Amino acid sequence: MGNILVEHLCKIYNPGQENEVRALDDVNFTLNEGEFVVILGPSGAGKSTLLNILGGMDNASSGSYMVGGKDVAKFKERELTSFRRKDIGFVFQFYNLIPNLTAIENVHLAAAVADQPLNAADVMDSVGLSKRVHNFPSQLSGGEQQRTAIARAIVKNPEVLLCDEPTGALDSKTGAEILSLLYRLCKDYKKTVIMVTHNSQIALMAERLIRLSDGKIASDEVNPSPLKPEDITW
Repeated sequence: MGNILVEHLCKIYNPGQENEVRALDDVNFTLNEGEFVVILGPSGAGKSTLLNILGGMDNASSGSYMVGGKDVAKFKERELTSFRRKDIGFVFQFYNLIPNLTAIENVHLAAAVADQPLNAADVMDSVGLSKRVHNFPSQLSGGEQQRTAIARAIVKNPEVLLCDEPTGALDSKTGAEILSLLYRLCKDYKKTVIMVTHNSQIALMAERLIRLSDGKIASDEVNPSPLKPEDITW
């Protein structure tokens, strides 16, 4: 798919009115294919708004979002649906697994909507759950549920993996394991991973760190020496 190019991206609610809110205000950055990216900022900085636009779940008010030579910001709803299905994998803070399906069935469901899915059993093995595939979510720990959610995202064989506070509901030890897993999958599967968080410690493992503040890019830095997840002090 190549690099991701975001130029002059804006998201404005109630434009021209007294209660106008500029959730994103002239946001610009370029991400390299296969890069592990952390977008850091406090609550209200615009992180969720940016994530929703990057994932094709919301439209920008203006600007461009180029992926694979196509401007996703100009996509109609049908094109956005296809984009979400084929090109984007989502990992959320809360796992959103279907409770009456087993772990492998949750993963198979995601594979069924993809054009070129990976083998579900292989992906479950890659996240360390080969012996838990027939367990229901209620029979899995929080870390195992998040691993299943990551497998569900990866099995689609997306170009970009979007992670919204993926360790927010986990203890520090399990969180470090999930971060290590995401980084390994980024490199093994050559996926661009974009993680949104307010946790400044997680930012230490980023290859690229983008700081958001009041809807603007406060800084955009390449980290020459990212820490390993297990070396982060929570």
